[in-house]
Amino acid sequence: MANGINRNALYREPQNGKLAGVCAGLGRYFGMEVWWVRIIVVSAFLLGGGILVLFAYVGLWLMLEKRPDDLVAADQFDFDHTIKSKPWQTGQLPSELLADLNKEYAQIDGKLRNMEAYVTSDAYKVDKEFSRL
Repeated sequence: MANGINRNALYREPQNGKLAGVCAGLGRYFGMEVWWVRIIVVSAFLLGGGILVLFAYVGLWLMLEKRPDDLVAADQFDFDHTIKSKPWQTGQLPSELLADLNKEYAQIDGKLRNMEAYVTSDAYKVDKEFSRL
């Protein structure tokens, strides 16, 4: 909880939504892709739950608060990771995506090599013995 705001609470996300952000908020809350939530809601509406789904959507629209701006900014920072982003939404060319991934994997590989070098070194053994004292 940062600044009295719960990151895991259920909020509407109009900035990521099509209508009011209810499906986007539900998707984030349940850890699902937003398009899955939209398909479920539309399917439930079309397969007989029409008025109930409509009332539930409008009720959530009215009851849920908008996601606070500081959480939106924090989420943008958290999810601005090149491997997990969706290249088809960012409009990134496949060659650019591949170059970015190669760069990121090279950085990870360098960190892993440094870690392996330290663990197999005499300095690690000495540090380990000192920590046992």
